[in-house]
Parts: sequence; C-alpha cells; structure tokens
Amino acid sequence: MKSLNKALSIAAILGLSLMSVVASAAQKIAVVDVQLVLQSLPQVAAIEQKINSEFEAQIQEVTAMREEGNFLMEKLQREAATMSEEQKQELQQQIQALGQQMQQKGQPLQQNMQRRTAEERNKLLGLIKQAIDGIAAADGYDMVINAQSVPFAKDQFDISQKVLDQVSKAN
Repeated sequence: MKSLNKALSIAAILGLSLMSVVASAAQKIAVVDVQLVLQSLPQVAAIEQKINSEFEAQIQEVTAMREEGNFLMEKLQREAATMSEEQKQELQQQIQALGQQMQQKGQPLQQNMQRRTAEERNKLLGLIKQAIDGIAAADGYDMVINAQSVPFAKDQFDISQKVLDQVSKAN
C-alpha cells in the first residue's frame, strides 16, 4: 500500500512537471530594445529642436556671458604685463562677477531643459509602450521582454523594428 501511494505520488509529480513544461513551451515571447527604439525615433530630433527653441533666449544670454568671460580672461592674459595692479584686480572682479551671473542663470536653465527633456522622453516612452502592447496583442505574444534584460535572443523574437515603425508613424 505504501509503495502504491509512493508510486502514485511520483507519477503525479512527473505529470505536473510535464504539464508545466508543455505550458511554458506554448508561451510566445518577444524581445524589444526600448533604448534603441527611443534613440532611433525621428521625433527625438524634433523634440530636441523644440526644447532648444523654447529656451533659445536664455541659451543665447548664457552663451554671450561665456563669450564675454572668455574675452575678458584673454584680455587679462594678453595685457597683464602692461596693466597696473588696480586694473588687474578690477578685471578679475569683472570676470568673477560674470562667472557668478553665468552660474545663477545657467544652472536653472540646465535644470529646466533637463526637466522638459524628461517630460518629452516620458511621452515617447508612453507611445513605445502602447506600440509594444498593440503588437503583442496583434501577434499573440504572451510576454515582451526588454532586450537589455536578456543576454541572448534570436532575431526572430526581436520586435524592435516593428515598434520603431509604429511609433515613427504616430507623429
């Protein structure tokens, strides 16, 4: 009786393990390289141009300050031998004040540009997610994995180009 129960238990375990192998073999899995898709989108260049034009006046202001600071430093280096100590100190103070102004304007500008870039990037990631969901549903994929999480996948499982094509058409 004990050997019969043992045999039935082993048979049940083997049967369940075979069913799980069959069930996992029936799953359809795809891979997508989200970073590659994001970098390849034509919308990325348009977004970059949009953000640059949005902050164009501030960028020009900081650039002009940088150029003026460079000019004053070159002037100090060129003419230091013929300047009095008072003139040198005055020029150094101008350079220092200009550097502080540039930092006060440049740092918030950089933060604002990074914030806007992240907002636009998140919109694109949303479009990519929608495209992945749509392709997965249409082609019957049970699972779509980010290609960077997988050490190797055959090209036949990669749907990155399909996602890129679909998102490129979105805008």
